[in-house]
Amino acid sequence: MADIFDLFKQIAKQNTTPSAAPTHIIAGLGNPGAEYAKTRHNAGFMALDHLAARVGADVSRLKFHALCGDARIGEHRVLLMKPQTFMNLSGDAISEAAAFYKIPAENILILVDDVCQDAGRMRVRGSGSHGGQNGLKSIIQRLGTDKFPRIRFGVGQKPNPQYDLAAWVLGTLPQADMKKLQSCFPLIEEAAKQIFDGKIDGAMGLCNGHRPDGE
Repeated sequence: MADIFDLFKQIAKQNTTPSAAPTHIIAGLGNPGAEYAKTRHNAGFMALDHLAARVGADVSRLKFHALCGDARIGEHRVLLMKPQTFMNLSGDAISEAAAFYKIPAENILILVDDVCQDAGRMRVRGSGSHGGQNGLKSIIQRLGTDKFPRIRFGVGQKPNPQYDLAAWVLGTLPQADMKKLQSCFPLIEEAAKQIFDGKIDGAMGLCNGHRPDGE
């Protein structure tokens, strides 16, 4: 009989415990569609997918014009997002989620490609300009601030200044560069935890000196 009463108490406790809303967002930027899956511009999607698999999150719920999933990073409840608006309108999805949950910009971490770094390099920044990256540009416009952290993943620089930038970022990553890019991904969870814990210097130390194996 005591076991039954204990069970009732547990059920009652579960029914009265509200499901907490996310306090942070991690968004990987990219373009939806199989034709873009392995392109340089989709490094953010790839990074987010790796993180989701690592923490056991299912990023398949369509909300805020994005594929979303819930995760816990350290002590933080986090909404994982893959905006489905295409890169240049990434800010539409992220600003909508941030407004709904009242999440401040400093609690939003963006995972994004960087054509100014070699493949397999990464850089953590706590804020800053978009640097010509249209997804970041959209987010800054919609949030009204550039004071949000981001992890930028190197996907390789254009072979020459005259090479069309759109063609470069929408080009498929060669296998060797893909392997270098993927070498960054195991660092994301710990970097995000440190950023959300207010230890961005620690995240910088962890990520900014990363080199792919063999370099």
